[in-house]
Amino acid sequence: MIFFYRKSFIIYVALFLLAFIPVVGYSQIVNPVKWDYTVNISDNNEAELVFKATIDKAWHLYSLQPGSLDVNPTTFTFDPSNDYNRIDSVQQVGSPVKKKEPVFDNAELSFFEKEAVFKQKIKIKSDHAFVVKGQVSFQACNESQCIFPPPTDFEITVDVKKKDKILADNTISTENNSDQSFIGIFIKGFLGGLAALFTPCVFPIIPLTVSFFTKQSKTRAKGIANASIYSLAIILIYVLLGMAVTLIFGSDALNALSTSVWFNLAFFVLLVVFAISFLGAFEITLPSSFVNKVDAQSDRGGLIGIFFMAFTLSLVSFSCTGPIIGTLLVDAAVNGNIKGPFWGMFGFSTALALPFGLFAAFPGWLNSLPKSGGWLNSVKVVLGFLELALALKFASNADLVVQAGIITREVFLVLWIIIFGLMGVYLLGWIKFPHDSELKHLSIVRLFFAAIALSFTFYLIPGLWGAPLKLISGFPPPAFYSESPEGFSSSKSITILDGKQIQKKKEHCPNNLPCFHDYDEALAYAKQVGKPLMIDFTGWACVNCRKMEEKVWSDPEVDKRLRNDVILVSLYVDDKTELPADQQTIKKIGERDFKIKTIGNKWSYFQASHYQTNTQPQYILLDNNEQLLSSPISYNPDIQNYINWLDEAKSEFEKRNKK
Repeated sequence: MIFFYRKSFIIYVALFLLAFIPVVGYSQIVNPVKWDYTVNISDNNEAELVFKATIDKAWHLYSLQPGSLDVNPTTFTFDPSNDYNRIDSVQQVGSPVKKKEPVFDNAELSFFEKEAVFKQKIKIKSDHAFVVKGQVSFQACNESQCIFPPPTDFEITVDVKKKDKILADNTISTENNSDQSFIGIFIKGFLGGLAALFTPCVFPIIPLTVSFFTKQSKTRAKGIANASIYSLAIILIYVLLGMAVTLIFGSDALNALSTSVWFNLAFFVLLVVFAISFLGAFEITLPSSFVNKVDAQSDRGGLIGIFFMAFTLSLVSFSCTGPIIGTLLVDAAVNGNIKGPFWGMFGFSTALALPFGLFAAFPGWLNSLPKSGGWLNSVKVVLGFLELALALKFASNADLVVQAGIITREVFLVLWIIIFGLMGVYLLGWIKFPHDSELKHLSIVRLFFAAIALSFTFYLIPGLWGAPLKLISGFPPPAFYSESPEGFSSSKSITILDGKQIQKKKEHCPNNLPCFHDYDEALAYAKQVGKPLMIDFTGWACVNCRKMEEKVWSDPEVDKRLRNDVILVSLYVDDKTELPADQQTIKKIGERDFKIKTIGNKWSYFQASHYQTNTQPQYILLDNNEQLLSSPISYNPDIQNYINWLDEAKSEFEKRNKK
């Protein structure tokens, strides 16, 4: 008898634990990233703030420049203070892991595992202790889920009387994580410099300048030396230009380029103006009085005269090199942080200066140069088409950030098809622009480039119907940011009890599914039609959310159930759209303040407070009384498992409605 009671007790305990296991499996606030803050104070009234992130096993934290606008970077913001000035921007220490991600069009994403260290130098203005306040925001993911927590506040006390270093520099690797990106920026700059060489403003100057140095110098060695100094002066001038851009705009502004809507729109307009200039509508030139004054200084002779000759070249050729330089500086600033413009201009000026030194050393090579002619203007026009294509990328970036739905993947590809198609037609001589000379015959080189442009145009066309287009991965908007045959994928209108159309905004609904983006509206409609409510906690920058949508939700059986058996509400926890002022508030989760400022914050708090979890993707099925129909699930690419989960919830819903 005693044994029987013991056995019953054990069974009850076991059943209780089994019932509790599903709750434990999902009901937890995941916090895979822990932050520590320290400060190192030097003797020259400078200090170094050190932000150390300890990352849980199997998780990763995205870097300052993750490599795609669809991924949220780690970002530091500092409250205004009169006690210090920031020196440059936040720098990350060590080399992040880099991995191509098919979900983001094979963009190479950059992130840290196990540990990440960031440093910010400051200039101390105060003579007493003060506190540096700010916030750090980030995205962290593992193989099955992501988190998009609201910004984490930090307060770092800087005691100016304390000179000892809290964290020794030799305990952290100081390898520059941006070395590879700076090499890429240098190469882009070098290619831009080569393109500038073959423009009407630069190419004819090469033989004239080299001949001047070889004829004016008493010996060949002296001519080579002068031409080399001239080349170095060109490099110095353009590198100083790159550094001036950084100093004028500031490191913070450059760091904001990648995510700022207004910066992206401004650069879109700027590149379009450059493109129109290259196509021949007008020329961007500097004031002639300024150019003449600089040119007059080149007659002084010696090193100063050579320097001003190089300066004159940069000014005279500005109408051709200016658009290339502007494009390069934009790209370098976005992708290379504060040092990007330096490396970009270094590469550009190296390519631009190289011919002057080489032809001075080997003057016989001048005879092999092609003669100047109409082909030089054709180079400018082709560059104009390329500028237009690149400009669209910046417009697309701005559109993606605000989720406007204007430049969808199809719109982007159509515009590129038109641009590169026109380029091919132009190279064949079928259309002409201002300043083009008569094309008496088609050269082999021109035919070759026309074939490349037209081939690329035809390559783009299948992308309108979903082809991956791996050659240009990372340039067009992501595959999910597209239109369906019925229009924009989320412009479905769903009617609720009062007859109003609640889907007023064009927002993304995966796979053209009918969906809501507001929980209360979705719940009201679910009650009206008598169907379960399925909550999809997701994020625009959630890799595994896209994988589930593309691999699981696209399955015909899953798609059928999502359309017919449930009412879907997709809540984006990283939506940056600000709430109206009267809806912005601060709430508590445990002892922690939770700031609700954006739509994403609202849904993130809703998920954490109601379901005690903060990871995405997370799928939850509710009845019309907001009670769970089954245990919530997360990332699981098993299609049959997902179908079973949906079917079990539907069956449970029907049972409850019969009672």
